[in-house]
Amino acid sequence: MALQKERGRPNTPLYTPDQRQRRDATRWTLVQGLLAPLQFLVFLISLVLVLNYMINGSGLEAAATSVIVKTLVLLTIMVTGAIWEKVVFGQYLFAPAFFWEDVVSFGVIALHVAYVLCWLAGYGTPQQQMWIALAAYGTYVINAAQFLMKLQAARQDEPDKELDMGLQGALK
Repeated sequence: MALQKERGRPNTPLYTPDQRQRRDATRWTLVQGLLAPLQFLVFLISLVLVLNYMINGSGLEAAATSVIVKTLVLLTIMVTGAIWEKVVFGQYLFAPAFFWEDVVSFGVIALHVAYVLCWLAGYGTPQQQMWIALAAYGTYVINAAQFLMKLQAARQDEPDKELDMGLQGALK
């Protein structure tokens, strides 16, 4: 416990032993592990296309298509992530361990969907629509950082467990 307090982490690990076992056993962990870097790659490509349009005024169709693809990948990872959360934590969304990540995810989704709706309805100029996409991408970066920090916290929990078990064995 002292080690956890020194690192500024809470005393409660991210996963209980049962949750960790379910996380490691479900195929949805692999699905999330594959979709997350795919989504980041799609994001990077789309960001370049959107910025190219915003700076040069060319490539609107490619930029718009890339935002639609990014939105579809985002919705896919959100649905599969909700399934993963149900398997691991027993609820589809807002499990205490991932509450704030889920809250920000909904903001990310709202901005992506707002872009798609404006694009479909022809609401606003293409440049205004791209500003919505850039706002969506900004919140996506924040959300991705949240998940990376959570992943790091989960990795740090596992050695603590091994250390605790080793200390328990040494004390016997």
